[in-house]
Amino acid sequence: MIDFTNIEKYKENNRIEAKKAIGGLPRSIWETYSAFANTLGGIILLGVEEFADKSLHLVDLPDPEKLIKDFWNIVNNANKVSANILSDKDVTVESIDGKHIVAIRVPRAQRSDKPVYIDGNPLSGSYRRNGEGDYKCTKEEVQAMMRDAAIKTQDMLVLENMELDAFDYDSVKRYRIRMKTYRPGHVWE
Repeated sequence: MIDFTNIEKYKENNRIEAKKAIGGLPRSIWETYSAFANTLGGIILLGVEEFADKSLHLVDLPDPEKLIKDFWNIVNNANKVSANILSDKDVTVESIDGKHIVAIRVPRAQRSDKPVYIDGNPLSGSYRRNGEGDYKCTKEEVQAMMRDAAIKTQDMLVLENMELDAFDYDSVKRYRIRMKTYRPGHVWE
C-alpha cells in the first residue's frame, strides 16, 4: 500500500493518517481508528509528521514497541473502543533509513461490527472519514449502521401478503432498463 522509503511523496487523505506520536499515543488516534473502520479502512502512521506543504516526513520513534503495547491494551478495552477488528499482522514496526515508525492498518469493519465507536457511546463516539479528516457520524448514519448490522437487514426480508399494486411500476421499469444496459443478456432481463 505505501512505499515507506518514499514517504515524502504521500499526503494525508481518506486512507492515510500521519501522527507524530513522540509523546505517546495521541488521543485523536481513536477517532481515526473509528473513522477508518466505519468507512473504507486506512493506515495510521505513528512517527510520521505532516509538514506545512502537506508532505509526510519520518520522525524516529524512541520506543515503538511501547506504543504498540499501549495501542493493543487500549484497542482491546471495550470501555474505550467498541470493537477490535485488527490482527497482529495489522500493527507493525517499519524501519526506514534507521528510523522507526509504527504502521496500523485498519480494515473496513464488517457490517456486523459497525458502527465502531469510542468511549462507550455509539451516538457520540462514531466517526467517518472524509478527505483527510475524521468527522462525527450523524444520528441517522449511526442508526443506519446499526440497522445494517443485523443478521437479516430490512432489504433481505420477504414481504408476505403484499399485493402487486404496492410496486411502483415506473421505478421497476427504470430498474429493468438499467439492468439491460449494464448487464445485457442477464438471466433477469
